[in-house]
Amino acid sequence: MADEQSSVFEAGQTGLVIGVPEAEPAVRGWRERLDPAARAGVPAHVTVLYPFLDESRIDEGLCTALAEVFARHAEFDLRFARCGRFPGVLYLAPEPDGPLRRLTEAVVARWPEAPPYAGKFTEVVPHLTVVQGEEDEVLDEIEAAVGGRLPFTCRVSSVDLMVYDGVKWQQRASFALLPDTD
Repeated sequence: MADEQSSVFEAGQTGLVIGVPEAEPAVRGWRERLDPAARAGVPAHVTVLYPFLDESRIDEGLCTALAEVFARHAEFDLRFARCGRFPGVLYLAPEPDGPLRRLTEAVVARWPEAPPYAGKFTEVVPHLTVVQGEEDEVLDEIEAAVGGRLPFTCRVSSVDLMVYDGVKWQQRASFALLPDTD
């Protein structure tokens, strides 16, 4: 969740993520070695919003409000067919990314005091981090290995609230998206 910003998390931090268990066979080994979020207990995921509000603000009312925000968005499918990069970061690019962007926009519209990545980036690019903090040569090697395990798809039906307790990230709640009625 910290992605390219930092490998240091603070107790009480929260984030909203979409777990992507379908990615684990392709990325788990790399993430466990080279992604601080994985070492801190975060499964393969696409971030909706990090950091979110401090844990001290998480209560029943806030969870109800999150549930209402997410219930206005329909379930959707994502396809991961290619890798992308930020400086020192290798990621899987979800397609289409529009539904992910809309989820982030909806949360930020409700809680503008929690801009994505604390406002450090002008554009938020939805992604699933594989590795961060590595040189291009290392990223090239990992991209070749991971790329051979693509594509895969996943169904997005919920968003998880994760909380960092000072040692590990733990799932605090899960919020359903609007079920597909097809």
